Amino acid sequence: MPAKTSRVLLVLFITIFIDLLGFGIIIPILPTYAKDLHATDFEIGVMVACYALMNFVFAPFWGSLSDKIGRKPVILISVAITGLAYVVFAYADILLLLFASRTLAGIGSANISAAQAYIADVSLPQNRAKNFGIIGAAFGLGLILGPPIGGYVKENYGVSYIGWTIAALCLFNFILAFLLLSESLKEKNKQSKIQLNPIKDLQTALRRDIIREILWLSFGFVVAFMMMQIPLALLWKEQAGFTDEQNGYAFSFMGVVTALSQGLFLGKLNKKFGEQKLILYGCILLAIAGIILPLFASKSLFIPFELIGIVLLGLSSAFFNPALSAMISKSVSMQEQGKVLGINQSFGSLARAAGPALGGFFYGIDYHMPYWVAALLMLGVIYWAIQIPKILHAYKSIINKE
Repeated sequence: MPAKTSRVLLVLFITIFIDLLGFGIIIPILPTYAKDLHATDFEIGVMVACYALMNFVFAPFWGSLSDKIGRKPVILISVAITGLAYVVFAYADILLLLFASRTLAGIGSANISAAQAYIADVSLPQNRAKNFGIIGAAFGLGLILGPPIGGYVKENYGVSYIGWTIAALCLFNFILAFLLLSESLKEKNKQSKIQLNPIKDLQTALRRDIIREILWLSFGFVVAFMMMQIPLALLWKEQAGFTDEQNGYAFSFMGVVTALSQGLFLGKLNKKFGEQKLILYGCILLAIAGIILPLFASKSLFIPFELIGIVLLGLSSAFFNPALSAMISKSVSMQEQGKVLGINQSFGSLARAAGPALGGFFYGIDYHMPYWVAALLMLGVIYWAIQIPKILHAYKSIINKE
């Protein structure tokens, strides 16, 4: 890999890592802190949802804006907004400021679409899945380090220092990106119209056969994954008697699996199997995890069975997400990559809002249900994933005739 590409990937890795580190730090402490500020359960739910909602609204906006003005300016602006969000969090002693902080963080962290477009710009086709995987490892590391850092800082220094800690990291990230990133998009699409209307962008994308099929595949996977992941802390606490600290270690282990798989093994696996098979394997692993996790959720059976479920959950994400991003980037022109990758992230944000809501609803009925319903959903997604190669072949045949 050329030195320049390696440097770019490192800077983008840090950008996404800080986004996810902030998410990992905040999410475990947000409900209890909001309770301290006299929030109702409904208000806490809305507060968590507003982050995903802002991701939904702004992911295609940042992606399309990067097609128009370039990747670097968008990355710098969005990092600055994320830093501002955590400055607001440091002063958030009333619910209104806490809502404002999470809203701004959702807007800034939607920059993943511009970062992905940057990667697509500087990567050879055969290296895209690997490079997406290197950046995807930042997700796992953010979720590994976030919860213990958040717990330590809150316990020893107070909530406001959490905001200042992440804001300082964002400032470092901004300086690094400003100094080390060069613009990757050589031909900007200056005629592109910037519209803050994700519904319209989704409708436009869903009219295109191959993009529609891939987006629905992604949506189904993310809904099922979030249905399983979000209730895990409750499952382990209520069924296995785990403490919050033990739950944190379990979630960190899942992050380690994802990070190592994407950072070390994904490139070799992609060369051997290709994106389409990795997508299918990710779906199959997620379905199996949904069967295992609720069946062995007791302290006596946690090792080895629940650990196996955690590994499968981590591997499913490690295989599926970067392979899908690479497939999308190969299905559109370079001038559209930022926008379409942004639409995929936006669609994923809706799934990340729907998944936890469904998971919580089914968990309230019976703790097995969110996992088994998600596993049933994955059977449909697996069937869809099997059809993708046929759809791609038909699509390419049409394009070649034209």
